[in-house]
Amino acid sequence: MNGTRRGLNRVLLGAFGLVLIALGALAVLAGTGPDFAKAWTRTGTGWWARIQDLLASAKIPGQDISWWTLAVMGLLLVAGVLLVCWIASQGGGRTKQLCTSDDDAGTTTVETAVAGQAIKAALADNKQVLSTAVQAWELKGGSGLRISLQARKGASPRELMAVLDELVGGLDVLLGEEIPVLIRIKAGTRSRFARTERVT
Repeated sequence: MNGTRRGLNRVLLGAFGLVLIALGALAVLAGTGPDFAKAWTRTGTGWWARIQDLLASAKIPGQDISWWTLAVMGLLLVAGVLLVCWIASQGGGRTKQLCTSDDDAGTTTVETAVAGQAIKAALADNKQVLSTAVQAWELKGGSGLRISLQARKGASPRELMAVLDELVGGLDVLLGEEIPVLIRIKAGTRSRFARTERVT
């Protein structure tokens, strides 16, 4: 429920993993097989000699560097810019506006904080809930709401879902439209160490 391009990320991670596996396999072969290590050394020495000859044959007049060096630096710069753009594109999609409606009187915008405060207030006295987080995300054709609950240890997910269904239904009535909602009930360290509520 965000702007992350998961398909592209999986492809890039898969390709990077395959490269690492191949390098690891070569390192194991070089460490365990003397013949392979000697062949690898000869091949590396030969390739390095070719690179040196290539750099020497394309030197910039009056300079000690070659055009190939400038080309590699340019490619590294472009790759760095692309990586920064890729990192910046991860996540995203959050919005502070939950919904917007237009009519003859003007435009009405409901912010995510309004829904968040209403949901948190409604769950404040619920002993099964330790904390609540509400966020809105941009979706095709509008916005969606994500509600994350930190449940107390031993809490009933069915009861929490029933309470949240009622809250979401009431929110739809107040907004005058149905909004896609993703509900996440989680438990963690805080749930394990929180004081247990006892019913007498």
